Amino acid sequence: MSNPFRIEKTLPYQGQDQVYYDLKSVEAATGKVSKLPFSIRVLLENALRNYDGFAITDEHIDTILNWTPKPVEKEIPYMPARVLMQDFTGVPAVVDIASIRAEYARKGGDPEKINPLIPVDLVIDHSVVIEYFGTDYAYDKNVDIEYERNSERYQLLKWAQKAFRNFTVVPPGMGICHQVNLEYLAQAVIARDGKLFPDTLVGTDSHTPMVNGIGVIGWGVGGIEAEAALLGQPLFFLLPEVIGLRLTGKLQPGTTATDMVLTIANLLRKFGVVNKFVEVFGPGLDNLSVPDRATIGNMSPEFGCTVSFFPIDGRTLDYMRASNRPAELVDLVERYCKANLMWRENEDAIQYSHVLELDLSTVQPTLAGPSRPQDKVLLSDIKNSFSGILDKTYQRSYVPAAERKSAPPNGTLRTTEVNAPGSKYPLGDGSVVIASITSCTNTSNPDVMVGAGLLARKAVERGLNTKPWVKTSLAPGSKVVTDYLVRADVLESLEALKFHVVGYGCTTCIGNSGPLNPPIANAIDENDLVVASVLSGNRNFEARIHNQIKLNYLMSPMLVVAFALAGRVDINFDEEPVGYDPNDQPVFLKDIWPSTEEIKATVGRVTKSEDYAKNYGEIFEGNEQWQELTAPTGQLFQWDESSTYIKEAPFFHNLPTELRKMEDIREARAILVLGDSITTDHISPAGNFKEGTPAGKYLKSRGVEPADFNSYGSRRGHDEVMIRGTFANVRIKNRLASKEGGFTTYLPTGEETTIFEAATQYKAANIPTLILAGKEYGSGSSRDWAAKGTFLLGIKTVIAETYERIHRSNLAGMGVLPLQFKPGESAISLGLSGSEVFEIAGIEAGLKPNQDLTVKATKVSGETIEFKVICRLDSEIEIEYYKHGGILQYVLRKFLEKRA
Repeated sequence: MSNPFRIEKTLPYQGQDQVYYDLKSVEAATGKVSKLPFSIRVLLENALRNYDGFAITDEHIDTILNWTPKPVEKEIPYMPARVLMQDFTGVPAVVDIASIRAEYARKGGDPEKINPLIPVDLVIDHSVVIEYFGTDYAYDKNVDIEYERNSERYQLLKWAQKAFRNFTVVPPGMGICHQVNLEYLAQAVIARDGKLFPDTLVGTDSHTPMVNGIGVIGWGVGGIEAEAALLGQPLFFLLPEVIGLRLTGKLQPGTTATDMVLTIANLLRKFGVVNKFVEVFGPGLDNLSVPDRATIGNMSPEFGCTVSFFPIDGRTLDYMRASNRPAELVDLVERYCKANLMWRENEDAIQYSHVLELDLSTVQPTLAGPSRPQDKVLLSDIKNSFSGILDKTYQRSYVPAAERKSAPPNGTLRTTEVNAPGSKYPLGDGSVVIASITSCTNTSNPDVMVGAGLLARKAVERGLNTKPWVKTSLAPGSKVVTDYLVRADVLESLEALKFHVVGYGCTTCIGNSGPLNPPIANAIDENDLVVASVLSGNRNFEARIHNQIKLNYLMSPMLVVAFALAGRVDINFDEEPVGYDPNDQPVFLKDIWPSTEEIKATVGRVTKSEDYAKNYGEIFEGNEQWQELTAPTGQLFQWDESSTYIKEAPFFHNLPTELRKMEDIREARAILVLGDSITTDHISPAGNFKEGTPAGKYLKSRGVEPADFNSYGSRRGHDEVMIRGTFANVRIKNRLASKEGGFTTYLPTGEETTIFEAATQYKAANIPTLILAGKEYGSGSSRDWAAKGTFLLGIKTVIAETYERIHRSNLAGMGVLPLQFKPGESAISLGLSGSEVFEIAGIEAGLKPNQDLTVKATKVSGETIEFKVICRLDSEIEIEYYKHGGILQYVLRKFLEKRA
C-alpha cells in the first residue's frame, strides 16, 4: 500500500543514512503543514510512517492533514514509539499481560507471542512511604520497609524484565518516572530500524505530559490502553482542538515556575480544555528553560488537557546538552527538526482553535487549594481564604492567633494542646501538620529546589526552626537533585530544618505521606481539627494526601519551607513574621527569601552534566536489596495462591470465543449518586486503609495484620483487594448513604451497607447497577483500576454530566458504558433521586459513536421520567471494544484469530 504523501528522505546518523517521512514535501504539495500546530504535525508524521492501508488509512492521513481550528469529529490513530510506566499502574499492567499469556497458552498458543512490540520502561517510584522523617536514618529505614512490604510485587517485575522482550525496569530509589523520562529516557528524535521519527509515548500515569517540555508528544492513558499499545494496537481518539497559549513577558523577582503553573491551571480550567491539546508559543517562551516548561507540561491533567506541548528550539538543545545527552543526538535533533518542519519557528503562520494569553510579568506568588489544583489562592490572600473556608465549610468563625484559647467556645476556630514526648505545643484549625518537598512537578526544576535550599540556609542563619507538629520531608525526583543541593551547600540547611531525604519517589504527592505521630493524630481526631498540608506536588484532592487532613495546598518548594517554619496557613507573610529568632526578634519572609540573581547564579554553578552521567549510568543496577532479590523464571508466571499482592487477573480467564450479546439495560438500580469533581482518587483510592473496611476485613481473613496492609496502590496486582477498595474513599459523598465514605443503600431492602457488600447482593440477584454523577467525573490520575473496579462491582453504565478524558476511555476499555446527560440536564434537573428503576434502550439495536440512547426512570410512585443521553463511545473502535467486553479482550481475541 502507498500514500502520495509518504515521501522518504534521508539524514546521516551514526554512520549511515536514516529514512524519515518528509513533511516539507507535503507542505510543497498542499501548503497546509506550515499552518498546522506543531503537535498536529507530530501526529501527521506518526500516521504517515505507520500507514498500512488497513489500521491506518488514507482517510486518517487526510483527516490530520486537513486539520482546522474547528476540527471534524473523526477519529485518528496514534502509535507511540514507547510506553512509560510506574509501579502502581505498571504492576497491574504486568499482571494483565502475564494473564493474557496464561490464557493464550491455555488455548494452545505459544506464550512468547505475547510480548511488548515497542520499548517499555517501568520506573518503580510509587511505593516508598514516609514512615520515618526528620533524621539521617529516615531514608534507609523507609527503603528497608519498602522492600519488606513490596518484595512480591518486585519479584513479579524482575520476572517480567527477563520474560518479556522490550521491557526494562528502573529499580526503587532511583527517581520519579517523569523526571527520569525528562532527564534521561526522552530522546526528542528516535533512530530505530533505519528510520528517524519524533519521540512519542503514552504513560500509565496522568502526568506523562511533563515530557512535553522537552518537545516530546506524550500523554497519560489507563493501563489497559497502554497494554494495547505495547501489544501493537493503535490508539484511536478524536482529532483534537489545539488551544494556543501565548506567553509574553517574564517572571518577576519573587515569583517561581510553580506560581506560573498554578496560575495557568486556573486560566485553562476556567476556559475549558478537556480532550484538547494545548500548545505554548510566544515571545515569553524564550524566557523559560526546559524545567520551567516541564513544570507546565506536568500539570496538563490538572488543566484538563491531553498535552501541553512545547516545540523543540534552542532551549531544548541547551537542556539536552546540560543533561548529558550525546552530542551526536543533540545534533541530530536539530538537523531533523529543521529539515522536517518540527523546529519552533514561523509561529505566526500557525492557526489555533483559540488563543489564550498570559503575561508572565503579572504572575504573583500563588498557592492552590484546599482540594483542587485549579483553585488558585494568592499567597497574600491565604489567611482570608482560610477564614472563609472555616466559616463556610465547617461553620466555625475565625479567631486571630493572639486571641485563641485552649478551650474555645463552640462555633469558633478550634485549638488544643498536644502532649508529645518531651514537649507540649498547641495544635488547631489551620495548623500545618505535613510540609513536603515532593513531586517531579517541582523537584525536576533546579531553580525552585536550589531556591528552597537557599531559603532554608537563611532561615537557619537567623535561628529559625520548623514547628514541632510539622512532618517534614524531601523526596527528590532523581539523585541528580541531591548532588547539586550538596554542591550548593544547602542540603545541610534543609536537614537542619528536618527536611531530610526520605526517598526518591512520589511519596506525599501520591498519598504515601505515612502516619502522623500518634499524639498529633489523636488530637486531630478527638477535636475534629481542620488541619493542613503544604506540598510542592500537583494533586491535592480530598483524602489523597492524608485521610486526617482536610486542607491541602500546592505551592513552590520555597513556600513549603516557609509554611513549615510558620506552622500554620492562616498567616499573612507581608504583615506577620514567619518566626522569631532566639532573641525574640521577628523574621519576615522577605528577610530570608533569596533573590532571583542569587538563585540563578547558584544553579549555574552547581548543576553539572557529570551528575547526569554518573546517576543515569547506573540507573538499572539498583541497590544491594534489588540485586539480591530472587525472581521466578520461565515464560509463564507461576501464580502463588497464597499471595495477597499478585493474582491472575479475572478478565481473561476462560475467555469465550463468542462475543457477548448486546442488550439493553433493564431494571437497573443506582448504586451511587454523586456530585461534581469525582476523581479517580474517590473511585479507587491509592492510600492506606483500615481493618474495618471491606479490603481490611479481606486481608485479615487471609492472615495479614493491619500493620502489613500497605496501601491500595500497592495491592493493585490483586483484584480481590481492589474490588473491595473501589469507591472506598473516606471522603466520597454518595447521596444514597447517610454518611461519608464507601457506603450506599441496597435499594431492594433499604439497608445501608458498604458499596462492596451492596454490589455483591445486586450481582447475586442479577440486578444491573449504574452510577449517576455530575461534572468532571473521573478527573485526576490515569487510574485504570477506577474502571476495572467499576466493572468488577457489576456496574453496567455511568451517566455523568461530563467526563475527564482518561477515565471515560478507561470505562469504554473495560466494557462499562459511559453515558452523558444532554447539555443543561443533570440528575438534579431531571428530578432523579437515585431510588428509581432504570431502563436504557437502543443498545441492542446497534450502537454508533455518540448516538442518543433513551433512559426511562420509574419512581416508587409509578411516575416515569424519560430522557435522552449521549453514548460516549466516541469511535467505531471503542464500540468494538465494548462488544468484546474490553480492549484487552479484543486484543487477545485478535491474537487467537491469528493463531487459528
